[in-house]
Amino acid sequence: MATKVYVVYYSMYGHVASLAEEIKKGAASVEGVEAKLWQVPETLSEEVLGKMSAPPKADVPVITPGELAEADGLIFGFPTRFGMMSAQFKAFLDATGGLWRTQQLAGKPAGIFYSTGSQGGGQETTALTAITQLTHHGMIFVPIGYTFGPGMFEMEEVKGGSPYGAGTYAGDGMRQPSELELAQAFHQGKYIAGIAKKLKGSSD
Repeated sequence: MATKVYVVYYSMYGHVASLAEEIKKGAASVEGVEAKLWQVPETLSEEVLGKMSAPPKADVPVITPGELAEADGLIFGFPTRFGMMSAQFKAFLDATGGLWRTQQLAGKPAGIFYSTGSQGGGQETTALTAITQLTHHGMIFVPIGYTFGPGMFEMEEVKGGSPYGAGTYAGDGMRQPSELELAQAFHQGKYIAGIAKKLKGSSD
């Protein structure tokens, strides 16, 4: 039976969505892994989103809390809001009380990726503060560490991401993820999918 890896994200302007696409590709590149993209529900009205000049959402299914339990591995992505995950993703996790009560997510490997507006905008704190959510569910946090190799030490160009996970800088909203950032996202998907596959194999 295939190892299921769910890439679950929230994206307002498309930066996190771009990373999610690459993470899915990376996960799907591992033999025996079935990767699927999901987005969490929007909490803002169409009127408010219009005033914020947010583009239409990608054609990606909206996940319900209960569907998280189907996955063998999870990779969560979100933009930062003052150094923490966005309210939309937090609201989704706040609705997972039933899963927490029964510990249905316990033992599942999980990774984190993110987008920030600037270099000091939370590339590490966004992930660090999100780990508490995984901990209460008993999930196993899987950072990428420095497994991305030389790309982790790039100093000649602006690059998001950290040992915690893949990342990008949105800047004023016009900047899109660079090739290096997308490559790191692909690596993260492949890396975590490989671990999820091993864990599933050892428990079958």
